[in-house]
Amino acid sequence: MKIGDRVRVKESVVVYHHPENRGKAFDIKGTEGEVFAIVTQWEGRPVSANFPILVKFSKKFKAHLRETELEIL
Repeated sequence: MKIGDRVRVKESVVVYHHPENRGKAFDIKGTEGEVFAIVTQWEGRPVSANFPILVKFSKKFKAHLRETELEIL
């Protein structure tokens, strides 16, 4: 998986920061987006992020996910 790949969430993932449902549980299973970044460094230091793949679903909504929760389109 690399930056720019189109992906779909294949597992049930509940988020609470979706712009249209802020503060409420919202399942993003089946939602499609684009890999925006892969988090491996922070301020020049290596990190081992639990959710390393940042996916941009819309202009206002991004989420960090695991590679196992996504499928490449």
